[in-house]
Formats: sequence, C-alpha cells, structure tokens
Amino acid sequence: MIIDETDKKILRLLQKDARLSTKDVASAVNMSISPCWRRIKRLEDAGLIEDYVAVLDRKKLGLGALAYVHVSLLDHTTASIEAFDRLVQSDDEITECSAITGDSDYVLKIVAQDPEDLERYLMQRLLGSGLVRSSNTNFVLRNTKSRGALPVI
Repeated sequence: MIIDETDKKILRLLQKDARLSTKDVASAVNMSISPCWRRIKRLEDAGLIEDYVAVLDRKKLGLGALAYVHVSLLDHTTASIEAFDRLVQSDDEITECSAITGDSDYVLKIVAQDPEDLERYLMQRLLGSGLVRSSNTNFVLRNTKSRGALPVI
C-alpha cells in the first residue's frame, strides 16, 4: 500500500492521541470528515493501524519491577517453540517477546510487583515450564523512554 503525506500526517496524529475524533483529525490535515474517515478506515484495513490502546502507568498499578529476560530454550523443535509461544501469549506478566539472534533465543519484557514477585514468576512459571535451558535477567533501574511512536517517513 502506498501512503501519501496526508496519510502520514494522520498516522502521526493518531500515534500521539488515538482518542482524537475524526473531526479533529480531519481539521488537522485540512480535510472534510468523510474523506478523512475513509482514509483512516483504509489505513486500518491495510493493517497500518493495528489497534487502539490505553497506555497504563505500571507503577500506579503496583507493578514496580520491570526486567528484560534473555531466554534460551532447551531445544528448537516445533513442539517446544509452539509451547513457548503459548506460554508467552497466556502470561500477562510478559508484555513483549521477541525472537532474537545471538546467545539467546528470545528477549522478554516482564513486569511484576517487586523483585521477589519477579523471582517467583521466573522460577515457578518460566523456568518451571520445562522449556527453558537458561535465562539472564536485567532489571530496569530507570526508564528514560518507554512509549515511542514509530517514525512515519
């Protein structure tokens, strides 16, 4: 799908504030409401806009611990990879998961109430799954940027 400058402006606006009304978006990009709504719908249908979400404050929710966990699987059979993917999808503590290159197979972003809660999760759920050969945990001391919009170029 080819996107033009107006589409890019719409995407930038919605990344900053997904609650903008179609009227507000249309006004910001100098369009009338109906054509703007059609553009947004086209961007959604094409998969450029995947979802609209509320960003929550994890600390105010009592989730004071944040860590990146590098994981190596016991083996790389289809069954093990599928089982690990199911575990990742089912656990709310894992907020991001990426298959990576290097010494580990995956890197997970995990939230927990505190370090003890994180340890309990890692020992009982992640390592207790029987799928993980090894893990290496990096605690986040301070976030300097956590919700960056994608560059729309």
